[in-house]
Amino acid sequence: MTDSTSSQDRKPTPDPAENDAYFPSPYSLSQYTADKTDFDGLGTEDTYTGGRWKVLVIATEERYMLMTNEKFFSTGNHPVETLLPIHHIAKAGYGIDVATIDGGPGKFEWWAYPDADDAVNETWEATKEKFKSPLTLSEVIAGGLDDYAAIFVPGGHGAMNVIPFSTDVQAALEYFLTNDRLIITLCHGPAALLAAGIDRDSNPFAGYRIEAFPDSLDFGANLEIGYLPGPMPWKLGETLRKDGIEVVNDDMSGATTRDRNLLTGDSPLAANQLGKDSVEALLAQFGD
Repeated sequence: MTDSTSSQDRKPTPDPAENDAYFPSPYSLSQYTADKTDFDGLGTEDTYTGGRWKVLVIATEERYMLMTNEKFFSTGNHPVETLLPIHHIAKAGYGIDVATIDGGPGKFEWWAYPDADDAVNETWEATKEKFKSPLTLSEVIAGGLDDYAAIFVPGGHGAMNVIPFSTDVQAALEYFLTNDRLIITLCHGPAALLAAGIDRDSNPFAGYRIEAFPDSLDFGANLEIGYLPGPMPWKLGETLRKDGIEVVNDDMSGATTRDRNLLTGDSPLAANQLGKDSVEALLAQFGD
């Protein structure tokens, strides 16, 4: 490959659906995506058979992130970070509900979809109508959260758009914190934890240890290889740390961490293990 071709491959690809909007570059997709995940089977054969407990997925309905250079990044929910953890959770016997803040369809970074992956394909077929016609988060909260054992916020840069600034997300997190339920998230999904600190002197998650996608990549390599069309409007890790949340990783290795009832992972590489961790935690606490 010539240098000129290599440089061209590192340019973000225009998204024709919006003015000055872009998908990741061909080169960055060759580095960050694959047609299969690292799914290697379920972590346990044990299942929940009680029929009550469900997991509430809070998906983003936001497609575009406006970067500081006025270009849009075409984003959404990352399919691996969304569907692979759900695959483990659903196979363990827990019901899945999907909600968005305003009830609009959950958006996906379809350019990252692993179309040869049986586990992800199975889960997409089982849940796609829930993502296309989700519940409205405020209505779910008004109807009661008693039957939800966990809340799951998938990754994808889209999780940074509206979710961290939503008082409905704040109310949901408050319920799960005070009622000893599980909170599961990964990659850019931990942005949701910032909602817990809205209009408060301190964030209830201050002092928690988490994994999250590293700022060093988003403001370094992801710009250099054209994954992003410009600098993001704010730094995820830096902002979490300002709220007192301890981001323990500085790279992307597939690491997961549990601190109390908060389970996190650093990237798509962590999706499979986070699914296993989530099932282990669910069965231990909500397995009867």
